[in-house]
Amino acid sequence: MPLERSNVEFPLWRKKVDSSLFEYNGTTIPNWAVQMWELPKLFQHSVSKKDPASKVRIRFEGSHYDGWITVAYKGRKSPAYRLWYEESLSLRLKHIFLMSYMRSLEGALSQRSQSEVETRIPFWEFLDIEFDEVNREFRFVAYYTQEPSFPELFRRMIGSPALRKVADELEQKGADRIYKQSWKPRTELEYELGAKNAIYILIDTEAKLLYVGEAGDLVRRLLQPHNSIPHWNYFRYSVLPELLARFRVALERMVIRDFASLLLNKRGVHYISISDYQLANDKIDN
Repeated sequence: MPLERSNVEFPLWRKKVDSSLFEYNGTTIPNWAVQMWELPKLFQHSVSKKDPASKVRIRFEGSHYDGWITVAYKGRKSPAYRLWYEESLSLRLKHIFLMSYMRSLEGALSQRSQSEVETRIPFWEFLDIEFDEVNREFRFVAYYTQEPSFPELFRRMIGSPALRKVADELEQKGADRIYKQSWKPRTELEYELGAKNAIYILIDTEAKLLYVGEAGDLVRRLLQPHNSIPHWNYFRYSVLPELLARFRVALERMVIRDFASLLLNKRGVHYISISDYQLANDKIDN
C-alpha cells in the first residue's frame, strides 16, 4: 500500500473501488459520509439531476467534470444520497482502475455477486473522495491501483467498441448507441477491436488533407491503399448500431458533403473556409 497522503484538504471518504463506480456513472454515499460532509444542508431537496441545485463539480487528475448529488426518500428509513458524474469521467475511472473494471465485467458475465467475484479474484483498489462544501466540489484521487496483468492490452480494450458493446449489453443499455473514438496514429490501426460498421476520417497532417469513408470492417479497409490520401497518419471513427448498417453509405455521403461546405474540395462545392485543410474525397454530392 502507498504511504498515507499528506495533502488532504477536506473530509475524506476512502472508497473501495467496485462495480458501482462503473455501471451507473455514480455511487451511493454511505450515511456516515453524508453526515460528515453535511450534505442535507445543500442537497436535501435535490431529488433529480435535472434540478439545478443538484449540480456539483468533480476534479480528477487536473480536469473538471460535471456531477450531481441526488437524494431518494421513498420506501427508505433514511434518505439515500448518491453522487453521479458524466460518462467521460466514468471512462477515465475505467482506465485508471483497469483491474477493478475488468473484474466487474467478469462478475457480470459469470453472473456472480460482487463479493463472490472479489473472493475468486482478490485484490483491492481505492479512490479517495473529498468534498469542498464552499465550492460544491468533489475531489477524486486514485489512492491505490493494482498493476494490470496486461496493461497495454487492457488499455486498448477499455475504449474499444467491442468491450463497450459488451458492457452496454450487461447494463441493458439500448442497442442504438454510436461508439465514437478519438484520434489515433496510423501505427495503432491493427490493434482496433470491434471496429465494424464504421464511418471514419483520415487526415494527413503534412499535406493538410482530410478524407471521409465508410467500412464494414475498418481495419481491413484501412489496410488497403487510399489513393486520394496515400500518406494519412491519423484516423478516427464512429461505430454505428446495426440498425443503421443499411444507411452507412448514405451517412458517409452526408458527412462528406458537410465537410465540403467547410473545406476546399475537388468538386468546387461552395464552402466557408474554417481551416487550411482540404477535403481529399473525389466523390462529393452536389
